[in-house]
Amino acid sequence: MNVGTNTRYHSQNADLRELLAAAAAGNRPAWNNIVELFTPLVSSVVRRYRLTDSDGDDVRQELWLKLVRHLDDLREPRALPGWILTTTRNEALRVLRAQRRIDLVDPLIESQLGQVHSIALDERLLQQERCQAMRTALGTLKVEHQQLILVAFADPDISYRQIGRWLGMPIGSIGPTRARCLEKLRNTAAMQALAS
Repeated sequence: MNVGTNTRYHSQNADLRELLAAAAAGNRPAWNNIVELFTPLVSSVVRRYRLTDSDGDDVRQELWLKLVRHLDDLREPRALPGWILTTTRNEALRVLRAQRRIDLVDPLIESQLGQVHSIALDERLLQQERCQAMRTALGTLKVEHQQLILVAFADPDISYRQIGRWLGMPIGSIGPTRARCLEKLRNTAAMQALAS
């Protein structure tokens, strides 16, 4: 049974490797398969940031353009879901930052130009500290485990079947592997320091 699982794992990895190579060579159906395979992951990240439809479309378009530009750079197919997740998140944050810079003011309504809209400094510092602790803790995991954690928490509604397809993992191993990874994260020095 283990041999069959490993064969399936390598087969899915090989299939993605072949798709990436074909798409990099200009094969349109291969590219379409990649887009179709990872669109649910991209959409889950866009939903998480509650972007408007047009902003979400901008994020998707920028993501796929970046992927086209970097197809030749991808050496490990298992890294693709993590790359897509991170790039989509960064693009969504870029769009949100751009929106904050634009504050539309209606001249017929009392001016809001004098008001400052920002999170309190101590809240921002605490948030940065949490993010740094999580980055440090994630860095202690294997790359494939980092990707599993990132993909699994991108959207709680993502099915194990989709995660298995994206990461090339057997469905039955996703839950136990995720639980072991979370336990490792909790026990890292960075997370322990944050909890105390």
